[in-house]
Amino acid sequence: MIIFVKNPIEGEVKTRLASSLGDEKALEVYQQLLKITAGVAEDVNAEKLVSYSKYVEESDDFDETIFDKSVQKKGDLGEKMKHAFRDGFDEGFNRIVLIGSDCPEITQSLIDKAFKKLYEFDSVIGPSDDGGYYLIGLSRFMPEIFDDVEWSTSSVFSSTIKALDDLEATYHVLKKLNDIDTESDLNASDLLT
Repeated sequence: MIIFVKNPIEGEVKTRLASSLGDEKALEVYQQLLKITAGVAEDVNAEKLVSYSKYVEESDDFDETIFDKSVQKKGDLGEKMKHAFRDGFDEGFNRIVLIGSDCPEITQSLIDKAFKKLYEFDSVIGPSDDGGYYLIGLSRFMPEIFDDVEWSTSSVFSSTIKALDDLEATYHVLKKLNDIDTESDLNASDLLT
């Protein structure tokens, strides 16, 4: 299991949210999201890796006795995910699930279900309300699904499904959840209540 996180630096996280709420509030929201993600991931029955955007955080919500830690490779989000999956398969893992840290609705049982579905399918994907996805899992390396994607747009999920179809890959779609990227996403969530 790979968790992609951004280092919690004011002015560099949740920038779309910050445009309406300010950098300080956006950072506060992101720190809550990190805490939720760490809590959900702790009990997932898999080896766990937290991959940071800039540098490895020491003594954060991700306990070093539970989570391995690394830094994401350079490039856009697709390049970063492609490298993470390649590294995981190169290390001998047969099923890899990658999540971000923007989805307060994600649960351990949903992640467990994703791993189970990878016994039957080439891929599993969890769509988010905004047209992206909060989870992607693979049972074989398919780098093409990360190419030519307009990240942070409403077409991410649909273009990923098209890439899977083009590869004639089998996939399972999980239930749709709310990612927190904008003020309306935040208002639709139970965060900060």
